Amino acid sequence: MAIKSDRWIRAMAQKGMIEPFVESQKREGVISYGLSSYGYDMRVGDSFRVALPGTAGVADPKSMDERLWADVTPEGGVLTLASGGVALARSVEYFRIPRKILTITFGKSTYARCGLVVNITPFEPEWEGFVTMEMSNTSPWPIRIYGGEGIAQVLFLESDESCEVSYADRRGKYQNQSVLTMPRI
Repeated sequence: MAIKSDRWIRAMAQKGMIEPFVESQKREGVISYGLSSYGYDMRVGDSFRVALPGTAGVADPKSMDERLWADVTPEGGVLTLASGGVALARSVEYFRIPRKILTITFGKSTYARCGLVVNITPFEPEWEGFVTMEMSNTSPWPIRIYGGEGIAQVLFLESDESCEVSYADRRGKYQNQSVLTMPRI
């Protein structure tokens, strides 16, 4: 496996791998996003699903109780996530992953230094859609999450050969996500 450079990412983005694609990192007055040296800093949308603390129920990945969550579209797109709070959101960008590519995504250090953990699973070969991400506030204070700004960096890894069965081939359950998607089996 080899990590892909900005030149490769730019060329693939021109073929529709990332939409909308931001050619270079935007940084002035915002949490950075766009093309970096060896990755792409994706943005978080401005609508969130926030876990409701104190709600009776169980977060069950086989049968999620929707009553445990509240849909929130904060004014100005800025969510204030309580200490210990959990939120889900959708990426601004839509991704189309080539057959020989796997991604690994890491939360941005700007948020990590505030105590926010951003969890995103790998984008498998031939997966496509908007990314559903989970954010957990591990700090003792509320954290502001800025919709439309950078949240995580995506690294693209290329295999020497194509996989036998891609995510699209097996009709993965999260293929072509267009909205924030809760767990399902």
